[in-house]
Amino acid sequence: MSTPAGRLEISDDPHALARHAADWFVNTVSRSTGTIRVSLSGGSTPKEMYTLLDGQEFRSQISWRRLELFWGDERFVPHDDPASNYRMTMETLLARAPVSAGQIHPVPVQGTPAACAAQYESVLKQSYGAGRLDPSRPLFDIMLLGLGADGHTASLIPGQTVLEERTRWVAAVAEGRPETRITLTYPAIESSAKIAFLVTGAEKANAVRLARAGDPSVPAGRIRTDAEVIWFVDRAALGSG
Repeated sequence: MSTPAGRLEISDDPHALARHAADWFVNTVSRSTGTIRVSLSGGSTPKEMYTLLDGQEFRSQISWRRLELFWGDERFVPHDDPASNYRMTMETLLARAPVSAGQIHPVPVQGTPAACAAQYESVLKQSYGAGRLDPSRPLFDIMLLGLGADGHTASLIPGQTVLEERTRWVAAVAEGRPETRITLTYPAIESSAKIAFLVTGAEKANAVRLARAGDPSVPAGRIRTDAEVIWFVDRAALGSG
């Protein structure tokens, strides 16, 4: 396994990045066969990408019926809360897309955070068809990730015990942010065929540099994977904006 250096795909600005990432997503899905498990990300950059994918230009190019949609992390708030990643994705990517309810697997948010994390892990294991991850068979075909200025990705937050989790696939994160989060852990994230980071803004340039170098001082730098890693970044996030 290697660090997440990966391939750089540089765009001039966030709008161009969203379109470039949307093109990549459509092409990746079109080249895939069978069921395609996708882990979605929250954030402003994926939001614009999702809006494009659900638009007239791209929607007809996607084999929606083959997608199984999951989330990399979620705030522990009701699904109709404005802060919910699920709500954002439903309003942008899935509002008009021809997908059935059975293809959409939101993070549970009813009950305790720990119980919801365990429930989501069970959903993942059922979809995967096994209780243990096989290095030769990725859990996700496409993993979409963001990156914070502090180097966090999903809700793998600096200084939290979740960074040491190597057994569970999903965990609750009670501290480090104003609200509790539920997140995929490193084993689940690393078990991907393709990992795409979507990163914009000059304030993230240092985090991009550290993460791509595999620096363990930032959570994204701790990823060790056999996946194909692609960094969709604007010039500002690369430090050249």
